[in-house]
Amino acid sequence: MTTRDSPDSPRRRIVEAAVELLEKGGPEAVSTRAVAAAAGMQPPAIYRLFGDKEGLLEAVAEHGYAQFLETKRAQFDPASQDPVEELRQGWGMVVEFGVTRPELFAVMNRAAARGQDAAHRAGLEILYRRVRRLAAGGWLRVDEELAAQIIQATGQGAVLTWHATPAERRDPALLTVLRESMVAAVTRAEPAVPAAESAPAAAARALRAALPDEADVLSGAELCLLREWLTRLAAHGDAPHA
Repeated sequence: MTTRDSPDSPRRRIVEAAVELLEKGGPEAVSTRAVAAAAGMQPPAIYRLFGDKEGLLEAVAEHGYAQFLETKRAQFDPASQDPVEELRQGWGMVVEFGVTRPELFAVMNRAAARGQDAAHRAGLEILYRRVRRLAAGGWLRVDEELAAQIIQATGQGAVLTWHATPAERRDPALLTVLRESMVAAVTRAEPAVPAAESAPAAAARALRAALPDEADVLSGAELCLLREWLTRLAAHGDAPHA
């Protein structure tokens, strides 16, 4: 929800009514007439505030992301000593949300594909901070961008597969296996050590993650060049060896 919406504002009442209808009956249940009735208002109010049903669903997605982001921020602990376990917990929280609230999760994903939701972007920032901590600690096995994509893809894939499977055939072990496969794909069993064959790539990732936006010792151009070199070194470590 936007910051201008008080708990009893007409806009919030409409959005919360739409969320309830969505989660009970899917997108088809979110008609302007049904939402207006559930919110105790007249249909013209929806058109005035949201334009049309699509605008209302975008507001529903924003509401869902804002709620989810509050939980995600509360769970994110910058002082955590175990960034790998933090990765597990964050992935599990996303998947649990998608498994327990599938209709809202689907609407949120459609809104995210358009890239216009501020709460979704804030959630991505938390994901990238987690990935950066892994890189800075020498835990990251792959490039930061690829790691973030793997984390997102496995989480969304887990939710889609869960709901595409008949209820009687769903096995919670699927989610555990996918989570651990994701962790194994993006992290090392132990932080990179100099004796490892790919140590230059791991060290490059760690140093790149620790670089500040500005530095007294280096100029902006020098920092940019250093990032380029580190990126190339990190990518080289992922290439197959002859």
